[in-house]
Amino acid sequence: MRRIVSLWLPDWPIERFNRARRRAASRPAPRPADAPAFALVGTDRGALFLAAVNAAARRQGLRVGQPLADARAIYPALITKPLEPEADAVALGKLADWCARYTPWVNIDGEDGLWLDIAGCAHLFGDEAALLDDITNRLKTFSITSRTGIADTPGAAWAIARFGSERIAPVGGVRQAIADLPVEGLRLPKEASLLLHRLGLERIGQLYDLPRASLARRFGAEDKGRLSDAALDRLDQALGVKSEPVSPLQPAPAYRTHLRMAEPLITLEGIEIALQHLLDALCDQLGKGHQGARGVRLMAFRTDGTTVSVEIATGRGVRDAERLKRLFAERLDGIDPGFGIEMMVLNADKVEEMPPEQSALDSGAATKNREAIGHLVDRLSTRLGPNRVYRLAAEERHIPERAERCIPAQKAEARAASWDSGKVQRPPRLLLRPEAIEVIAEVPEGPPIRFVWRHGAHRVTHAAGPERIAPEWWLEEGADMGRIRDYYRVESETGQGFWLYREGLYPEWGARAAPRWFMHGLFG
Repeated sequence: MRRIVSLWLPDWPIERFNRARRRAASRPAPRPADAPAFALVGTDRGALFLAAVNAAARRQGLRVGQPLADARAIYPALITKPLEPEADAVALGKLADWCARYTPWVNIDGEDGLWLDIAGCAHLFGDEAALLDDITNRLKTFSITSRTGIADTPGAAWAIARFGSERIAPVGGVRQAIADLPVEGLRLPKEASLLLHRLGLERIGQLYDLPRASLARRFGAEDKGRLSDAALDRLDQALGVKSEPVSPLQPAPAYRTHLRMAEPLITLEGIEIALQHLLDALCDQLGKGHQGARGVRLMAFRTDGTTVSVEIATGRGVRDAERLKRLFAERLDGIDPGFGIEMMVLNADKVEEMPPEQSALDSGAATKNREAIGHLVDRLSTRLGPNRVYRLAAEERHIPERAERCIPAQKAEARAASWDSGKVQRPPRLLLRPEAIEVIAEVPEGPPIRFVWRHGAHRVTHAAGPERIAPEWWLEEGADMGRIRDYYRVESETGQGFWLYREGLYPEWGARAAPRWFMHGLFG
């Protein structure tokens, strides 16, 4: 069962503007009684209107939507500034991040509201009423006015937040909770609300038992019929008859733990102690679920309403608190406590199944070596950056020196290709680039019997091949088909193995120049 909080900020543009201005000027907020009449002005088809007004302006009879010229005529001393919708949207997004202290499921509702799904989270703050009190009281300290409502559906919560006298609808009690609220609580277009009022339908509950076909007839014309459909759809969504999908801004973490501070943390030592408690709790959850964390995010909520977060990633699933702590140690310097951290949240955003492993007998050494390499990769990636530590991965390419690519070391498990083709043998070591050699062969198209490489002469005792590799004509437009390679595996009289090739064809086969020989790799 979902439990949705609708958080409404009725004076958001004004309060956001004032907060930004006070922060820039580093001065305290004036008392509401002392604030002058102020409004933010927007434009609509070239006409200026009041987009937001403060309490002092409302006391002078000014209202949102009023033309600026009319407002000036009513109150000439009105102070105005242009509306800043982009800054309002950015600040609302930051407020959504701040609300992650209550639940990982947060989304933006229009230009002045937020959705929070608190199912399974309310008990962390006492109960639903205590959670709402915590939200409104904290926002009040930031000089932000808010109204809240909780219900089983987003539509019902929206109506309660804006028009309800009670903030919480009981579980399963949406129908009774919104019955006496005005029809505007259904989030209808203005024209639909006006038509409902003309029909004498003032309250949401009056729509419950009204025959739907009758309502459509009362609306009349085709365009009005669409308004009746919108009204009925919104009613069904509010009552939960029709689903209303609302997704969070960020995917909900697989595992989550939080810690509220009795006193704000202001030192790195305090942050480290709190992190240890969070890691112990998170790893306990992971162990019970037989999961390992691949990506962990630490969020710190400061007393001034700002948040800061750091993330770490691992190449394999981890549920060892000490190992995760050592990785976080590389990043904790990036957390500035400011005036103090009042809450910390630890999310395991990415996990993978981590079944029990054999850690003794013959597999013990291999497991320890694998874990040690993984730990080293994780520490280097955390310190230097995940895109600065690489390992080689197989690439499905025809040309040997192109059959590899660099990928972030922590993502090496994602490679699908393999160097082991099962058909041909490749040397474990390739030269950085093929090196020219001098070759003597018994027959032109046969393997060498003697070659000189790096000023050293080698006599061939065994040879296998050739393996013909052609240029990648399907990838390279205009590829030179004369650069065909014939590879040989040869062994010298000293027992050393080489991988060399002849590039090109002989003139009698249509080539313009004699082929050349190259050393490409070593066996053993």
